Amino acid sequence: MDLGGLDLNLLVALDALFAEKNVSRAGERLHLSQSATSGALARLRDVFHDPLLVPVGRRMVMTPVAEALVEPVRNLLLQAEAILNNDPVFDPGSSTRKFRILMSDYVETVLLAEALPRIEQFAPSIRFEFISNVEGGFDALDRGEIDLSISPSVRLSKEHPSEPLFEDEFTCVVWSGNRLVKSAVSLGEYLNLGHVVVRFGKNQELTTFDEWFLERYGHERRVEIVTTAFNMVPHLLVGTSRIATLHRRLALSYQRYLPLRVIKPPFDIPVLQESMQWHKSRDRDPGTSWLRSLLKSVVPQTAAAEIATTKPRTKVANLRSYHL
Repeated sequence: MDLGGLDLNLLVALDALFAEKNVSRAGERLHLSQSATSGALARLRDVFHDPLLVPVGRRMVMTPVAEALVEPVRNLLLQAEAILNNDPVFDPGSSTRKFRILMSDYVETVLLAEALPRIEQFAPSIRFEFISNVEGGFDALDRGEIDLSISPSVRLSKEHPSEPLFEDEFTCVVWSGNRLVKSAVSLGEYLNLGHVVVRFGKNQELTTFDEWFLERYGHERRVEIVTTAFNMVPHLLVGTSRIATLHRRLALSYQRYLPLRVIKPPFDIPVLQESMQWHKSRDRDPGTSWLRSLLKSVVPQTAAAEIATTKPRTKVANLRSYHL
């Protein structure tokens, strides 16, 4: 095979440059100095006889040649990774592997808090990096930069395999000393109360499930507090007359530590299903398979019983326009 003198390690640098479109940030990703990364880019330009990245104002833009190289370069690196990690047996007891999981802080709290003690027991040397998908999209998954993504099933990519993990319902939460809310709340009372909501994105433009649902059916709330973390919502309710709509598992978890009351919403909200998804190149990876099986085994049975209700589930079409 004649590779024309190409050092395959340069493709790793090329992939980072494509991802960052910035020499300094690509160098940080590669753990290289800016000068070394610039040198790699210069060699790549010689190999492909093309500038690849050109400055336009204060940013770098890919040339048509670079655009055509993005997918094949990424696929080649993923295939190389699969070949190098082609171990038919995964021993969690001796493995030192690092798993990168993309999920919301809600999933991290209700699932990983239950899973990590068991993982430490059976796989003491395994490490984790938890990443929040605050911007939405599938870039990290498509690029194979994560081992696992956990997200609402209606937000799954069609390009990669997945499987359901757990379900949750929504409930209303208030401070236990809130005198404006009795044992139940009507829709009118709910809409007139001040609300704490969660939004994501650079400009907090990505709405969450409950907000999307209410807006879809023409209900407008008095939003008084906006935060970017589900775990902040219970704390922001304490001592106030505000209300929030929150995942039932998360609300019950915080009710053990904070003076909160959990109240049935004055309307039906569809059940939320969270699913695991992984890059198609890792479909036969024994390590990822082990992790998926373990996470499924630690979905708390008590929480599953707590969220069970006798009411029929509300089915709503086209739920893809909300974030987490």
